[in-house]
Amino acid sequence: MTAEKDNVLIDVKDVKKYFPIKGGILKRTIGHVKAVDGITLHISKGETLGIVGESGSGKSTLGRVMLRLLNPTEGKIIFNGTDLSKLRQREIRPHRRHMQMVFQDPFGSLNSKMSISELIEEPLRVQTKLSHAERKKKVLSMMEKVGFQKEDLQKYPHEFSGGQRQRISIARALIVEPEFVICDEPVSALDVSIQAQILNLMKDLQDELGLTYLFIAHDLSVVKHISDRVAVMYLGRIVEIADKKDLYEQPLHPYTKALLSSIPTVKTNGNPTKKQKIKLSGDLPSPSNPPSGCAFRTRCPFAYSKCSTERPELTRMQGNHQVACHLYTSEE
Repeated sequence: MTAEKDNVLIDVKDVKKYFPIKGGILKRTIGHVKAVDGITLHISKGETLGIVGESGSGKSTLGRVMLRLLNPTEGKIIFNGTDLSKLRQREIRPHRRHMQMVFQDPFGSLNSKMSISELIEEPLRVQTKLSHAERKKKVLSMMEKVGFQKEDLQKYPHEFSGGQRQRISIARALIVEPEFVICDEPVSALDVSIQAQILNLMKDLQDELGLTYLFIAHDLSVVKHISDRVAVMYLGRIVEIADKKDLYEQPLHPYTKALLSSIPTVKTNGNPTKKQKIKLSGDLPSPSNPPSGCAFRTRCPFAYSKCSTERPELTRMQGNHQVACHLYTSEE
């Protein structure tokens, strides 16, 4: 899906999130963890942007900053024409119902002392002025959309499986009719068979309700199933972003190629699909002390002198394909 300028729902411009490192007796700031280090992206209405990367790449932090659950250190977050980065917390509240989040751990994100009916109704009590009868009607309708029956409303989270609890979390997020939903590893804690059911449910709800998703995951096969475009993050920065088909069929960045080579393959006619696995040397560097120049150079088999002195910026190649790597130059 290609975004038109006037169809952009959320526009992130050079967003940074640095966490201070305190040290000494006086607990002074002696450094910063650069969790998000200059991210620029947009998401169009009705599309799904997938974000992938190793643990520690800054994916979840970016999601929380976009919702203003964390305040950005720098940059702009423009949602429906409003710059959220400039708003105080009390000024953000009217925008909350339009932006929701589905978390990785459905059990941890649900209050075990509340019934399913109470859990799903709570956002309506906080964010709307609907009557009790109107709230109950919406709760029942949403529960049916995610695959539950009326008799399930008075049950509690511990009475359901992991997949069912994630359905409850999705219902709770969507009950206030948001436009934008951030899904932070929503299926990573579930069995593979259940993952497919939840992903299909989310796609059906997107079509029915006109939702826009930011889908965060470390599993590239999951992201491929649900996304229109995919961004690859490494150490707080986007190193490649493209339409799904382009990124999976013609990856450009060495890091993207390594990630894609790690996807498990299935046997066809008794023979495994041939695919050379790319093994990266070393570990992910610390975001408090990233390498100079290109952050990936310490693990890249193609790194050369320029990579250690100059940080590559995202460069547009063909179509919507952008990559931050000195091995490539723009075709424009």
